[in-house]
Amino acid sequence: MAGLTGCVVRATPAEHFTLSPEAPKWRAAQTRIFETADIDELLSASAAVLQDLGFHVVESERELGFLRGTKERSARSYSEGILRGLMLAATLGRVWVPVDLQQRIGATVVVMPVEGPSDLPGVSRLAVRVSIHRAIWQGAGQTDRTAIPPGSRRLVMVRDPEIYQTFFARLSKAVFLEAYTL
Repeated sequence: MAGLTGCVVRATPAEHFTLSPEAPKWRAAQTRIFETADIDELLSASAAVLQDLGFHVVESERELGFLRGTKERSARSYSEGILRGLMLAATLGRVWVPVDLQQRIGATVVVMPVEGPSDLPGVSRLAVRVSIHRAIWQGAGQTDRTAIPPGSRRLVMVRDPEIYQTFFARLSKAVFLEAYTL
């Protein structure tokens, strides 16, 4: 029984809690401020924009100002097939490059009050932040004698500013309000 009481405590690396230098830039790209106090209107319009972009709203918590949507798409690309063929030929069949098969794209929207005075007297401000990520499942591959099992998954944050600009342009039109950047 004494052997069961020992624990291994693992230290958490400090870099896990340190923001990258580009974090403020991405937060600004993902956030817009609206001159309104109507959280329900912004959440409803955000849900409509997500649906217009092909997402299915899978979770909604109005009290928290939270929405989550997902959509599934193929992750296969033409260039990936060419790369796989070239690697196979160049290594005489010893290296198989795994192929991205399927992806689930997730979007999270959070609406929250903004502290501080508004440009318009008597009008509150709300911040809308959307973040988009991709979970990508890979197919089988092999490197010499090490097999890469089917179903391996990786998570990637979407860092394309145009996607966020499109979301906020549609949201602004939906609520007839101009969005302000941070």
